[in-house]
Amino acid sequence: MKILVTGGAGFIGSAVIRHIIDHTEHSVCNVDKLTYAGNLESLASVSDNERYCFRRVDICNRAALAEVFHEFRPDVLMHLAAESHVDRSIDGPAAFIETNIVGTYNLLEVAREYWNKLGEPNKSTFRFHHISTDEVYGDLHDTSSLFTEATPYAPSSPYSASKASSDHLVRAWKRTYGLPTLITNCSNNYGPYHFPEKLIPLIILNALQGKPLPVYGKGDQVRDWLYVEDHARALYQVLTCGQVGETYNVGGHNEKKNIDVVKTLCSILDELKPLASNTAACAAMRASGLEGKAYEELISYVKDRPGHDQRYAIDASKIERELGWKPDETFESGIRKTVQWYLDNPSWVERIKSGAYQSWLDKQYGDGSQA
Repeated sequence: MKILVTGGAGFIGSAVIRHIIDHTEHSVCNVDKLTYAGNLESLASVSDNERYCFRRVDICNRAALAEVFHEFRPDVLMHLAAESHVDRSIDGPAAFIETNIVGTYNLLEVAREYWNKLGEPNKSTFRFHHISTDEVYGDLHDTSSLFTEATPYAPSSPYSASKASSDHLVRAWKRTYGLPTLITNCSNNYGPYHFPEKLIPLIILNALQGKPLPVYGKGDQVRDWLYVEDHARALYQVLTCGQVGETYNVGGHNEKKNIDVVKTLCSILDELKPLASNTAACAAMRASGLEGKAYEELISYVKDRPGHDQRYAIDASKIERELGWKPDETFESGIRKTVQWYLDNPSWVERIKSGAYQSWLDKQYGDGSQA
C-alpha cells in the first residue's frame, strides 16, 4: 500500500513510520508542518529508504494537501497531525482550534474529494484513520471505571476539546458522506524520541542536569502509560484490520500516579547514571542546598494547572478481542528502555532544544519551587 501519514515527524507519527518501513513492504509519504515538536531526526533510520518520502505541508493549507494527494495517490491515510500539549493549549488555544479542528476539516474534505474520484477496488479499500486521545472522555475522578469506546465525551482542556471536535467531524463525514473512517483513542504515550516538554522526558533530562523535577499539585493524578512502539503496532493493526466506522481504544494497562512515575525514573537513574558519576548534576544540586546523593531530592511540587483531570484509564479489551493486539511492554520494561535511550542519545536532545523551548519552560514552571 501507499500510506499517507500526517504529523509523521512527531513523537507518535515517527514511531508509526519507522514501524511501517521496518516491518512491512508499504510506502509512506510523511506530511508535516514541522512545528516545534516535529523532528525529522526521529526518522533518520528510514529517511533514505526508497519507500519513504517527506512533504513539508500544513494541513490547514488545503491546496497544498490536494497536491500531495494528486502526486502520491495514497491507498490509505493515517491522520496524526495535531497540536497536542495541554499546557500549551491553556496558554494559547488558538493554534489548537486551527490545527486540530480546521486542519482536520480540510483533510477530510480533500480526502473525500479524492476518494469520490477513485475507481474500484481502490475506493472500497480506502481508509481514513484518525488518531485521537483518551482525554476527550474527561475525568474518571472518584470512580474505578475505565474509558470504553462508548464513554460520553467530556473534554476539560482546550486541547482535549479540540480533539473531541475533530473526532466528531470524522464521525460526521462517515455518517453523512460515507467516507470510510476509523478512530483510535490512546492513553499517555512514552518512549524514545519524545519531545522534552512532556512529563517523562522532562523529568529524565532535568534530573541529569540537577534541575528541579516539577510535579503538579500533589502528583496524585493517574494516567495509563502506553509505550509508543506498542501504540505504533496497534495503529497499523487498526488500519489494516479494523472495521470501518468503528472506534478502538488503545491503552497500556499501566495506571500510575504521576508522582510514582517520577520516583521510578529517579530510581532507574540512580542505578544507570549514579549522581556520583554525574558531577555537573551534583554541583547544581549542592548549589541549591541539596545533598546530591539521590535524584529524588530534586522533586519540586508546583501549582497545579487549571482544569487538571485526576484520572484517565483505558479499557483496551475491544482491540485485543477483535484485532488481537495487546502491548508487549510492561511499564517496568518500557520505562527502563526509555531512560536508557535518553542516556544513549544526548546529542538528539541537545539538537532539538531551542531558545523558544527554554523560554516556554521557564514561563510554565518558573524555578520549580512554587507551593
